Amino acid sequence: MTLPQSQRRHHVVIVGSGFGGLFAARALRKAPVDVTVIGKTSHHLFQPLLYQVATGILSPGEIAPATRELLKRQRNARVILGDVKKIDLAARTVSSDAPEIETVTPYDSLILAAGSGQSYFGNDRFAEFAPGMKSIDDALELRGRIFGAFELAEIEDDPQVRERLMTFVVVGAGPTGVEMAGQIAELARRTLKNDFRRIDPRQSKIILLDAADRILPGFDKRLSKYTTKKLTRLGVDIELGAMVVDMDQNGLEIEGTDGSRRRIEATTKMWAAGVEASPLGMQVAEQSGAEVDRAGRVKVLPDCTLPGHPEVFVVGDLMAMDLPGVAQVAMQRQVRGEAHRGPARRAGGARALLLFRQGLDGHHLPVLGDRGHRERQDPVDGLHCVARVALHPHRLSDRLQEPGHDAAALVRELHRAGPGGARCHHAAGLRPDGDAPARGG
Repeated sequence: MTLPQSQRRHHVVIVGSGFGGLFAARALRKAPVDVTVIGKTSHHLFQPLLYQVATGILSPGEIAPATRELLKRQRNARVILGDVKKIDLAARTVSSDAPEIETVTPYDSLILAAGSGQSYFGNDRFAEFAPGMKSIDDALELRGRIFGAFELAEIEDDPQVRERLMTFVVVGAGPTGVEMAGQIAELARRTLKNDFRRIDPRQSKIILLDAADRILPGFDKRLSKYTTKKLTRLGVDIELGAMVVDMDQNGLEIEGTDGSRRRIEATTKMWAAGVEASPLGMQVAEQSGAEVDRAGRVKVLPDCTLPGHPEVFVVGDLMAMDLPGVAQVAMQRQVRGEAHRGPARRAGGARALLLFRQGLDGHHLPVLGDRGHRERQDPVDGLHCVARVALHPHRLSDRLQEPGHDAAALVRELHRAGPGGARCHHAAGLRPDGDAPARGG
């Protein structure tokens, strides 16, 4: 039986168990509200490290702790499994599907942190031949393809087939593509160099493609130039102004800026060329009259609420803001405005800094997260700071210790959560207090 409004606490529903959803839930741990987190997976994914799972450096469990484990001590939080299919703003309900079960969850306030998915720019058939990098399944699929290619090359007698097997193509030269290309180069040139007898992994060809005129197009040109130089030293072939127009199991066809086309023979291909927001963004935008950008992200009010719906907050990758494209959680910046200088605004990628606490009088008050009162600096201002992330991805400590970066708090939480957290803690290269990187690694 559902209690009347006057007899129950305010109910906050959070859609998504990523960074935005998890930090929102934890920020409300002491609020006089009940929190329900709805996630389509049972784990929270530390997405910036998926490429390390794809290249065999980390196991899936080290970057995907159970959401229930992370929130088990938060007595006002409940976690349910379900793929949200419908949000009814008028009825204030969220409908989600699990195997053979449909759940309708009412809410008083809604935090929409559904994130984003891979975009193939209308060529969804490419997904069969070039997996993206958005889930554990994607990373494991790529891991099998990368290591499987070396294994098949070892037993292949045809030199042309062997060359195709040892050619790796990464489509998209943003942060994810740069990290992936650099890590495959490290894998082939160093990690596996002595593991085979008939092939030399150092002879592998790693190609980084992008239709733009430079890599990391969302960042300062100096950073692009520096990163290009470092990737070239690692043995990565960078091809710019190259748009993928066709793809099959054994290769892909690219078109240059002059309209000419040519084919690259490659068995293993990875897609890191674009993202699109969750379709839930378009759904709530149609109901509220809010605008969406080309990627399907919702244009919200300065306090991150939907127009006409102060009870609905849109955060993370689903929220449209005019910020440079950055790797999720890898870099952050605070957006300031004369009309709303107090609350910290959305950080780059999926990190939502703006949360709220529901007052007893029913008024929505925007507040900061656990460490939101601290002044944050823009790490994009530091050229080498970002370059270390892009070019030395095996050093997670560099990523976590960047100015204004709150991911270290998550690693500390993983460490407290249980035995699995200790492995994350070690992988991050952090001392037990989480304040400084350990030596090595």
